Amino acid sequence: MALRISGKNLDIGEALRERIAARVGDAAGRYADGRYTGHVTVDKEAHGFRAVYALHLASGTTLQAEAFAADAYAACDLAAERIEKRLRRHARRLKDRSAGNGQAVSVEARSYVIESPLDSDSDDEADTAPTGAFEPVIIAEQTTNLKRMTVADAVMELDVTGARTIVFHHAVHGRVNVVYRRADGHVGWVDPPEAAPTGPT
Repeated sequence: MALRISGKNLDIGEALRERIAARVGDAAGRYADGRYTGHVTVDKEAHGFRAVYALHLASGTTLQAEAFAADAYAACDLAAERIEKRLRRHARRLKDRSAGNGQAVSVEARSYVIESPLDSDSDDEADTAPTGAFEPVIIAEQTTNLKRMTVADAVMELDVTGARTIVFHHAVHGRVNVVYRRADGHVGWVDPPEAAPTGPT
């Protein structure tokens, strides 16, 4: 395992660093066989401290959790409780899938990293089309595995991992769907219709 622990706007003392490492190591040892890498960031904000945990498991899943509290120790303890809960749910889900001989089928899809207009160093004329519209610049291309899941499984994945968005192939009709966390705490679901033919009728 490799866990990076860093502070933002503060210097993390050795006692807190050891507390974080021990708490994460204990939970990952119980629910992930100790096979993980991760990063914990503790940020001092205006009215308290925010702890953000991200663990990358050997299964390929990334779990995330964060918490805010008036005290750095309290924020880290609360975030640790949340990441432990997600580890436990993830382990239970893997066990259930193994018992049912179920395996999430994935489909490879191209994914791209597009340069932000605010990050571009070139002048406006070079970054815009003749019509004046911004032309995005692709700065990286890679392959992403989209799992084939039901909506219920995607919502569960959203809950277990702590991610804000899950993009997946719908298990029934095969189209790309999205579930995401809404600002009101509910889960949104995007299910585009099948594309209409574009050729002559």
